[in-house]
Amino acid sequence: MKRVFFSIAVLTIVAINACSPEYIPNMVNSPMLSNQGEVQATVATGTSNLDVQTAVALTDNWAVMINGSFADEQSDSTDDFHKHLMVEFGIGYYEKLGRVGRFELFGGYGLGKVEGLYDEAVFDAPYTQASFNKIFLQPGIGISTGYYDGSFATRFSAIQMDLDEPTAGLTDEYTLFFEPVITNKFGSKHIKVIMQVGFSIPVSESELHYDYQPFIFNVGLHMNIGRKFND
Repeated sequence: MKRVFFSIAVLTIVAINACSPEYIPNMVNSPMLSNQGEVQATVATGTSNLDVQTAVALTDNWAVMINGSFADEQSDSTDDFHKHLMVEFGIGYYEKLGRVGRFELFGGYGLGKVEGLYDEAVFDAPYTQASFNKIFLQPGIGISTGYYDGSFATRFSAIQMDLDEPTAGLTDEYTLFFEPVITNKFGSKHIKVIMQVGFSIPVSESELHYDYQPFIFNVGLHMNIGRKFND
């Protein structure tokens, strides 16, 4: 466990000391639902600082999710800081593959705002502020059991950033990010430890006017209620 928290600290330092980490990918919500009425909730920390996630199975095949991410980081050695606030909504289809196998496909929309002060300035100014829109599509495959859930998901996030300061009115085109992650949840039937690791890589050819965090790493607590274990 000490190694886990050490890794989080290292990756968080990488995030705050980057040139201009305007886009910080949030934790990918990969619920691997099993049945109607199942409700999941997660609170985690890591490279995106604080993430809160929920997923609700409306039927035996359709579900919704709401996710949020918040950061307010201050460098210990400089005046640099990074803040972001993001919320996203998604709807998805899931299906059982045998007894424990699961397939899911979620899509949705998110929006947020980032603010920062960086020694290595963007646009020759140390302070940046921007709002952004996000459209995502997220297929995934995995397993769901009583004591362990695991999945591999690939989120395709189209990010469009609007710079408010210091260059007001500058709007980037949508940039596609490829974000594969592996998620592990282990513990009891209703409370599990969750760990996720992955990457965020831009694949569009358009020029970026902002920086990005290339790593996704989070650990936290996961709650599950309403899952049927007697199928």
